[in-house]
Amino acid sequence: MIKDIRKLILKAAYNAGHGHIPSAMSIVEIITAIHDIKNNDDVFILSKGHGCLAYYAYLCYKGKIELNDLLNFGKRNSILGGHPDKNKIKDIYASTGSLGHGLPIAVGTALARTIKKLPGRVFCLIGDGESNEGSIWESFNIAKNLNLNNLICIIDNNNSQIRSLPSSNLNSKLSSFGWEVQEIDGHDLEGVKNSCILTSNKPMAIIANTVKGKGIKEIEDDMFAWHHRAPNKEEYKSFIKSL
Repeated sequence: MIKDIRKLILKAAYNAGHGHIPSAMSIVEIITAIHDIKNNDDVFILSKGHGCLAYYAYLCYKGKIELNDLLNFGKRNSILGGHPDKNKIKDIYASTGSLGHGLPIAVGTALARTIKKLPGRVFCLIGDGESNEGSIWESFNIAKNLNLNNLICIIDNNNSQIRSLPSSNLNSKLSSFGWEVQEIDGHDLEGVKNSCILTSNKPMAIIANTVKGKGIKEIEDDMFAWHHRAPNKEEYKSFIKSL
């Protein structure tokens, strides 16, 4: 299944001629694991919206998005743009893409459920580079002050932040903000599932160590050159074969 989803990501990006392939490849196991364990009362928010190809490919694999729609990703009149749009896809809870927006939405959602005594957890997937946004740390602070133990934030720690301001010592920083913190291998599907089902009386942060471009060695080794480009015909054939 995981390899099939990665192939769908690559097909969509190749067909479109663009897409954030490395950022999508690093979160395939995380998105799959969350949806494997979440129930109808739970909410998932992809804050790092530029990684949306992973979410689209997962939904397509599960039959919730038509393959033809996936292969029309990014094209004129397509329902699948470069960032998730809740108005076009019923399985998308929040439109995201501007970094730093998804976690504040998740905090508000978790607070509303707490006030109304509604069941369900709120899962929010952010990027490590995204953690440079001030709104992220304001959200971490507010969530602890409000004791939102129905909130789980997963950080896709794929080292993309080294291009700007390194987010070092995330574990200790999040702990100092009063969150329950786990650090895991983000490509261990069962490990991610097990982390997501743990409970705490605090909001939970899961630092998922991942690799940009996971599954395609050429992209893993040169992730910045591939940040927002699609493969040519020869590269596409080679990458599909390697997957």
